[in-house]
Amino acid sequence: MGKAQETFGKKEREKKRLKKRKEKDLKREERKANNLKGAGFESMISYVDENGQLTDTPPDPANKIEIDAESIVIGIPKKEEMEPEDPVKKGRIDFFNDSKGYGFIKEAETNEKYFVHVNGLIDDVGEGDKVSFELERGLKGMNAVKVKKI
Repeated sequence: MGKAQETFGKKEREKKRLKKRKEKDLKREERKANNLKGAGFESMISYVDENGQLTDTPPDPANKIEIDAESIVIGIPKKEEMEPEDPVKKGRIDFFNDSKGYGFIKEAETNEKYFVHVNGLIDDVGEGDKVSFELERGLKGMNAVKVKKI
């Protein structure tokens, strides 16, 4: 029987194994040195300063701001009494296509354009006519309905 041969590959694997073992021992020693076990509750506490950052020092009681708990509103605040908005708006027919039966009204106050369909007309209208109308939510936005010529 021959003697076991030590090849280059075997030597390299043994070196790697020993190197890993040393690194593991160093890490273990480092963890033991930095161990905070038994350091106490005070070392675990962190505080929030006035800027919202975490710190290890307690805040200065002189900078404390008193807040009245009654002034904090939880939930949705009550809607203030407002006079009801007039549903009838005024505007001018900006565009109207008689053959297709639709057009657009430009509101006088806000210059917003609203779609109008021939079914929403009370009077016959044409482009440039001044009209009064009400708004109704449609599939693609607000639609003008009950359109009357002024």
